[in-house]
Amino acid sequence: QVQLVESGGGLVQPGGSLRLSCAASKIIFNIYTMGWYRQVTGKQRELVATITQGGRTTYTDSVKGRFTISRDNAKNTVYLQMNSLKPEDTAVYYCNCRHPTGIDSWGQGTQVTVSS
Repeated sequence: QVQLVESGGGLVQPGGSLRLSCAASKIIFNIYTMGWYRQVTGKQRELVATITQGGRTTYTDSVKGRFTISRDNAKNTVYLQMNSLKPEDTAVYYCNCRHPTGIDSWGQGTQVTVSS
């Protein structure tokens, strides 16, 4: 059973930064595409960023230029560096790993609140 444990969420003022981490276990980490999603209560979960095993990244338009996804295969960890945070970035952020067969696994989520 895949285990994903997120950390790094919290309360930050607009314009501030946070770095989320997601540690994976019980998988061959370097074959998975890793991603970050977010969800606001009452809304659908949305893709924020993904990174393939080869390091190719994708971002949703609203975070381009502000967020950076990266991975450390030696540590089985994926990161999301979030800069210039806005109140509309407030959400629960979920780590995702996708097996090459398409099977998804999810972390428990970490709350990010951007407020003054």
